[in-house]
Amino acid sequence: MGAGPGDPSLITRKAVDCIGQSDVIVYDHLVNPWLLHYSREKAEKVYVGKVGGEHTLTQAEINRLLADRAAGGHIVCRLKGGDPFIFGRGGEEGEYLSRRGIPFEVVPGVSSAIAAPAYAGIPLTHRKVASTVAFITGSEAADKPSSAIAWEKISTGADTLVFLMGVGNLPMIAAKLIEHGRDPGTPVAIIERGTLPRQRCLQGSLGEIATIAEKEKLQPPAIIVVGEVVKLRGCLSWFEGKPLFGKRILITRAVSQAPRMARMIERLGGEAVEFPTIRIEPPEDYAEVDAAIEGLPSYDWIVFTSANGVRAFLSRILELGKDARCLAGTAICSIGPRTTRVLGGRHLVPDMEPKRFSSPGIIEEFRKIELRDKKVLLARSDLADTTLPSTLAELGAKVNDVACYRTVVADPDRSVIQRLLDGDIDAVTFTSASTARNFAAILGDDLKRIPASTLIASIGPMTTRAAREVGLDVHIEAAEYTVPQLVGAIQAHFKSHPVSDSGQ
Repeated sequence: MGAGPGDPSLITRKAVDCIGQSDVIVYDHLVNPWLLHYSREKAEKVYVGKVGGEHTLTQAEINRLLADRAAGGHIVCRLKGGDPFIFGRGGEEGEYLSRRGIPFEVVPGVSSAIAAPAYAGIPLTHRKVASTVAFITGSEAADKPSSAIAWEKISTGADTLVFLMGVGNLPMIAAKLIEHGRDPGTPVAIIERGTLPRQRCLQGSLGEIATIAEKEKLQPPAIIVVGEVVKLRGCLSWFEGKPLFGKRILITRAVSQAPRMARMIERLGGEAVEFPTIRIEPPEDYAEVDAAIEGLPSYDWIVFTSANGVRAFLSRILELGKDARCLAGTAICSIGPRTTRVLGGRHLVPDMEPKRFSSPGIIEEFRKIELRDKKVLLARSDLADTTLPSTLAELGAKVNDVACYRTVVADPDRSVIQRLLDGDIDAVTFTSASTARNFAAILGDDLKRIPASTLIASIGPMTTRAAREVGLDVHIEAAEYTVPQLVGAIQAHFKSHPVSDSGQ
């Protein structure tokens, strides 16, 4: 199965379905790790990446691995970068399985040979410029006695030439093309890390491109495009002009919540780096939650301060064999558009939506109505701020603050910490006070080593206060306390600072 060229959104719908059905996923170095989110939690994930001359497993060992897992009755997903049948050894692996009577199917992927030029603004064909295109491997060894490539035919036989895996042999490729008739002045583009937020495109003539690539320290993976179509990049380049292009944004939300924010960042050209600092878990004891559900008819108001609270509370209602009818007669207060949307997905419409998505916003609205002797149920996290229940009580309400879920410290990939300390992250985002506090707890003494150039972005005042309490300077705060507003604030910052604080 083809995983596409790097941008995870280029995966096909069929590929996503197959990943989700698989018991075993065998994946390569060029597969975006984010795609593994589509897998089942218990699926076995086997990395068989090849980087340069370093192979995790030989091709023969990979073949045997696929056959052995399939023979054991498992559904196996062989996840390969780009398209499996374009210089991807998919044919070799399929032959091996076929000879052993193991059934398989092929799911094509978007090849980097097509996608990287497209993201660089280079059409491989154009009615007025190029009618033919050829795809060529660039990985032949320079000292090979004889080449399998018919250079005398390919050099001038197609308008556009696309070389894959050719960075290491670029001087030889250029020399061969010129030797066999290609004009040294032919435009050439080399696209490094194509379709990813750190994409880089170098341009030059065929006669000088090898020198340019060496000077600029170009690194694989990269696609080489030779032909007049390269000139069209000047007016067709689109990806590199996106507002967050080249920026790496750290997301500290829970794993279940990070993808939505990641997609927003990626749509703006940025790279989302997941580093979950919190994990949402059920309460250790449901006694208080269950008692509150049983007593729902007696409550005048129920307040949901987050989408997590809605999901946790209503899920427990269903687990007890009840449904939304037990909320009849109880007014609902919803904080923030995301919370309201989740309620809407359960066919519930809130009676109150404060304009400010915070405890002060809730209090401001409740001051407008008579609360004396009214029963108010707060369905929240175990770490929720105490300001809301105490203030509502001062207004005369009888408040029951119930922890319907727990927010605990997560165990994220600690290799991300080194990237952060090395200045490889442009901005760190916090969407709640607990994400900031847990971030500090996870980093420990390393918190002080975060480069001053790394931006800290907060979703609102309470989160900002928590971040500052643990020793972080907050540079960006969302005007409204929502994820879209937070991402928008980050975008606005980088727009007003074209040369980022990280010096890029």
